[in-house]
Amino acid sequence: MKQYKITLLKGDGIGPEIVDEAVKVLNKTAEKRGFSVAYEEAELGGIAIDHTGVPLPEETIAKCKASDSVLLGAVGGPKWENQPGSNRPEAGLLGIRGALGLFANLRPAVIFEPLREASPLKPEIIGEAMDIMVVRELTGGIYFGERGRTKKNEASAAYDTELYTVPEVERIARVAFDLAMKRNKKLCNVDKANVLESSRLWRETVLKVAEEYPEVELNHLYVDNCAMQLVRNPKQFDVIVTSNIFGDILSDEASMISGSIGMLSSASLGEGKLGLYEPIHGSAPDIAGMGIANPLATILSVAMMLRYSLGEPAAADDIERAVGQVLKTARTPDIYTEGTRKVNCKEMGDLVCSAL
Repeated sequence: MKQYKITLLKGDGIGPEIVDEAVKVLNKTAEKRGFSVAYEEAELGGIAIDHTGVPLPEETIAKCKASDSVLLGAVGGPKWENQPGSNRPEAGLLGIRGALGLFANLRPAVIFEPLREASPLKPEIIGEAMDIMVVRELTGGIYFGERGRTKKNEASAAYDTELYTVPEVERIARVAFDLAMKRNKKLCNVDKANVLESSRLWRETVLKVAEEYPEVELNHLYVDNCAMQLVRNPKQFDVIVTSNIFGDILSDEASMISGSIGMLSSASLGEGKLGLYEPIHGSAPDIAGMGIANPLATILSVAMMLRYSLGEPAAADDIERAVGQVLKTARTPDIYTEGTRKVNCKEMGDLVCSAL
């Protein structure tokens, strides 16, 4: 029997609650599909600051590197707002991505049929379903470029530098093309090549990598046009690949089309199979401990883990089908509508297990 080793970073706020439900679902899936999972817990974020003084202890890095994959709940909260920027809970999240060499962020924007009415877009725009994958470069670009304060015409000024190397663009492009090959063989590259030199290099490099994937239909959009097209006709997109700052913005836009942040999973991947999987929502300290958090984004992150790190696509499909089935009749408070049964966090986990 195959066994996988998973490191759990439950984090802060509602993190422990939603991770516990995701683990319950993963265990049920493993039982059904004939593999086993061993878990080890480690600390990240505010809880790590409380216990060790830093948001990312070395022990956490070591445990994550020794595992097959990592499942994260959420980090942060008002308790740690007075920490210096380099020691805030969010610094731990950036640090673990860097320590594990994770450069590709995968953000699916999926509308489950029972939640179509929750989308801010009209049903005729959404169509029968929507399934977009945004692939965002995670470790380069303006967020990591040279920055500083200076003077211009005797006025105070500041600058941030957008810089990409060809190898950085090549590796994120290959992740996107590989995903496109497994989906509908359509890829949209998003840049600002009409204005930015960094985008011109980005597009040149994507075009070069495209020669390795003749089956994939590649098109290009400027980022402003892509932002418009996402709300005008989202059905035209399958996989989108873009830079760090553009991906940060577009993935949030695409995800909100789905109607609820409580449903949105993500994956951060590197060169190997090891990945970091987490819901995109925050730690929601205002509802922590109340048992009403929505665990579905974390459960769907487990499905991504099974698909992209553990090589268990059938198990991933099982979880996604089970979630879709449960949503027909039961909802947590954040997605509740009349005619469905309102359930708490634990009950939602139990229902997904039953549907499996």
